[in-house]
Amino acid sequence: IISLSKDLFTLRERLHFIARVKYDMYIREIKIQLEYKFSNISGVKCIIKRLTDIVLAATLLLLLSPLLLIIAFAIHIDSSGPVFYNSYRAGRGYRIFKFYKFRTMKVGAERMVMSYSHMNTYFKNKQSIFFKLENDPRVTRIGTFLRNTSLDELPQLINVLKGDMSLVGNRPLPLYEASTLTTDEWAERFIAPAGITGLWQIRKRGKDEMSVEERIHLDIAYARHNNLMMDFWIMVQTPRVLLQSNNC
Repeated sequence: IISLSKDLFTLRERLHFIARVKYDMYIREIKIQLEYKFSNISGVKCIIKRLTDIVLAATLLLLLSPLLLIIAFAIHIDSSGPVFYNSYRAGRGYRIFKFYKFRTMKVGAERMVMSYSHMNTYFKNKQSIFFKLENDPRVTRIGTFLRNTSLDELPQLINVLKGDMSLVGNRPLPLYEASTLTTDEWAERFIAPAGITGLWQIRKRGKDEMSVEERIHLDIAYARHNNLMMDFWIMVQTPRVLLQSNNC
């Protein structure tokens, strides 16, 4: 609200401010239009990344098919229930897709979350975005082995072939976790593609001191700076962290 009773100098300064804001908005709109028009230039990296994902995922599925059959049989005889665990996750741009893993928990484990919320390794000040238990009592015997060796993640190669995920990216989140990360402070992590492995896995996986904030900041760092060389470096480092002693 501008009062004409004010001096003309104040009125002139306000008008100049409005003009600068409108000019900045115009320049920003032109920049966005140019980025959209020439988006195919930056899309070359995406094409190479996608082709790499398809070739490597298909090759790994073919080579590991005997191991996949052995794991499926072991899960079947260890506990009653399906071999695979399917859940809906939020990936790049909050896109929801069906996420595949080998089942490592007892049937109905999702309904036990509230019962074990006090054991959450991310629990702090009675608030938590992520949910994960150390030595989770819901995990089956074969499930403990699969988790400690990360073999339960192998079915996600199917997600990679389908285009839901990439080999390298930020982990897709359960919908109840993704729904808490929609503010400007955290939403940037969803710019990057969802991935089987990523920056936080090779930096912090299995370390007790990892906090929610550290994990999300690593996701944001990947979203800002990822490139093909970084993806290759993460893939090379991933085998080193596949084995972990704690069950989480």
